Order: sequence, then structure tokens, then C-alpha cells
Amino acid sequence: MTLQKRNPIDKLWDFFCSLKLTIITLLLLAVTSIIGTVLQQNASPEEYIREYGQSNYELFTTLQFTDMYHSWWFVGILGLFSVNLICCSIKNFPRVWKFVKEPALIPGDGTLENSANRAQFTSKEDIQTLTGSLSTFLEKSFAKPIQSEEDGKIYLFAQKGIYSRFGAYITHLSILIIMLGAIMGTVWGYKAYVNIAEGTSTTQVWPRGSNQPLDIGFEVRCDDFQVTYYEGSQRPRDYTSDLVVIDGGKEVIKKTIEVNDPLTYKGLTFYQSSYGPAGNAGFNMQVTVKESGEVLNIRATQGQHIPLPGGYAFAVTDYAPTYQNYGPAAQLHVNTPDGKHGSPFIILQRFPQFDDKRDGIFSFALMGYEEPAMYTGLSVAKDPGVWVVWLGCFLMVFGSCGAFFFSHRRFWICLDSDGGATRVRVAASAHRNQPAFSLAFEELEKNLAQAIENKS
Repeated sequence: MTLQKRNPIDKLWDFFCSLKLTIITLLLLAVTSIIGTVLQQNASPEEYIREYGQSNYELFTTLQFTDMYHSWWFVGILGLFSVNLICCSIKNFPRVWKFVKEPALIPGDGTLENSANRAQFTSKEDIQTLTGSLSTFLEKSFAKPIQSEEDGKIYLFAQKGIYSRFGAYITHLSILIIMLGAIMGTVWGYKAYVNIAEGTSTTQVWPRGSNQPLDIGFEVRCDDFQVTYYEGSQRPRDYTSDLVVIDGGKEVIKKTIEVNDPLTYKGLTFYQSSYGPAGNAGFNMQVTVKESGEVLNIRATQGQHIPLPGGYAFAVTDYAPTYQNYGPAAQLHVNTPDGKHGSPFIILQRFPQFDDKRDGIFSFALMGYEEPAMYTGLSVAKDPGVWVVWLGCFLMVFGSCGAFFFSHRRFWICLDSDGGATRVRVAASAHRNQPAFSLAFEELEKNLAQAIENKS
């Protein structure tokens, strides 16, 4: 006997329906996702070279590890997994659909005699009366039965949880929908950033990896920026931005955003990401020439070199709103006439005479300072597929619950006459979680026995 050769299309279909393909693609996705998690994505070349070296950086770029989730091979693995998922679902769905549309109303003798959950009773009640009683019992205890007759036997069939058989397919569909949403976000969305100084506005953002700004079609203004610190330290506790969206010359949205509480308008979401000074701090300084007692009132900005008598100069190099619980402080250095930098030193606003004891030609006092205007750094995301992803997540939860926490339970009762009595044979099955169903069947069997006994 010769075996019929399978054509290439059948072989290709079997390949895409293969469980081995499912396992391989899942393992590949897991391993590559670990790489994408460990290796920072879309960082600058300098960061990769500093962290891993030039040769490893070149290897990463060749393998597209630096932007792995957009690489052709990762997208290819996702595509192969999607095709595998679709083909497996198409292959198995007709059988499940037949279970739903054409339930087995009449069980075979093998089901009644060999089922793991089965029982048998005998009653003196006539078959028609007992059928009515058991129908009522099933409807109250399990589900409304369907009555059938064949070869002089009466069959009652009841089922519950039939749609749980679709749980796996809903889960498969949810995965495909999530992938579709991710593709929509990749193709039609973008991630960008923008810095907006207090009191200014912008109509453009800068997409990541691009040197060209992108017009967003409306204006975003930053009215104020606030940063709060943990008590006694310069460690930020929270920072917020008061943003205003202006569209068509009108203010349409006002919102104070903070980390994890963004502003969304016309599909664009603005996240609080960073901050910094938009200019230099200003300082009101009082400089005393120790030898002559001459007092100079000087307005200085951070980093600016201010000339002093005798060819000297000074500059404020740093400042702090609070320094070790002593209040505002500034760090200075003095340049000698030949341009040499002196050692840096600190002056405190709350202690104007603090610098008098320092050796030097000049004594400095901080009379006041003005913090520079701040800019707020915003991450901007446009993701038209986000609601598609959320829909997929909802379906995944719904489908997973149906697939793992519910089962299709079927219950058959066969009644036939047996020498003036009525023989009752019972069988039941569940396509998932058999141990729990066996316990439920034992309880149902006990109640069924009582119902039959009461009728005898």
C-alpha cells in the first residue's frame, strides 16, 4: 500500500498549525524580550560605547539590539507567532463550534458505562412520571434539560458553561488585538520631548531620533513650575507644571501635571519628565575691601566674572536654596590679577559676617538672590492604538477567566423500562477541572438518589 503524498500547501498548513512552532516562537520572544529589558533601548551611541565598548556597540547595532522592538527580526517573530495563533484557532474552532451548535443529546453506551462520573438507580415509578420528576430536579439543581427518545429510551440532557469553550479563542483574539494596537502605535504614533520655560509656550515637539521639530497643531504654555524637596535635603520629592492648552486662540484646558498624572489633548499625552533652570540665578552681593573698608553693592549672575578693585575678579559658581539647614548659600571664587583661580568658599545669607574671618583682600556677604526661571521637561506620546490595546487587555482578562475558571459541564440521564421497573443511568463530564466537578457530581448524585427514592 502506498501512502498518498501531501502537497506543499498541506505541509505549509501543518507547519503553521504546529505546537512546536508555538513553543519555539514563545521561547524566542521570551529570550529576546529579556535582551530588550536588560539592554537600554534607544540610548545615545556615547552611552553604549561608554558602557560596553566600541566593538560591542558595533555588534549591538548590527543585530539591532539598540532598537530591538522595531527590528525586522523581532517583528518577524511576532508575525510568525500571530500566523501560528490564527492557524491553530482556525483548525480547532469548527470542532468547538460543533459542540455548541450540535450538543450530544443522546450519549453512547460507552459514555454511560465508562464515564468517570456515573451512577445507576432503579425506581418502581413508571418511566413517564419519573421523567417529569427528574426534569424538574435537573432544572432546579443544574440546568433546564432537553428531552429526547430513541429505541424506547428517554434521555435528558442538560449543560452549563458551554461558552467557556470559547475562552481560549477569545484569549487568542485578544493577543492579536493587542499586537494590532501596538502596530498602530508604531506606525502612526511617536514619542517626543519638549522643554518649556516658565511663562513661555510652544507649538512644536521634538521626536526622538530626529533633528526636526514636529508641529502639534495647538499651543502648550507653562504658567508655573514647582519642585518640592524632602526636608533637610536637595532630593526632589515632587515636581509639578501648570500647563495651559491653547487651541484656535482660546484656552481649552488648564491642568497641573505631575509624574504619573499627565495631560492629554487631541491624542497627545504630555508627561512630567524632567526639569532644570532656564537661565542663571541672580545675586545681590555686598563686597567689602578689608583694607579701606569700602563697601561695594554688586548685582551678579551665576557664572559671571565681576571685576573688583586692584585687578581682581570674582564669580558665583554655585548656590543652594538651603545649605545644611543654614538657609540660602552661594559658592564663590576670587581670581587674582594674573587670572589664577582662588580656592572656592561659601557665604551664607543668614550670616552676613560669616566671611569676615576668611583670609583675603575682600569680604563677601550674600544679601539676597533670585532663583532662575525653570523649564519643565515633558515627554510627549502619541499612540492611536492605545485604546485598541486596552480593548485587547479587557478581552484577555475576560477570555482567560472563561478558559481557566469555568468549564463546560454536561449531564445525561437515560431512563428505560427494566422488568416492570425503571432503570436510571446517569453520566456527567466536564472539559476542565475534573476533581472539582467530581465533588459537585457526588453532591448532585446524592440529591438525585433522594429524589428517585421519594418517587418510589
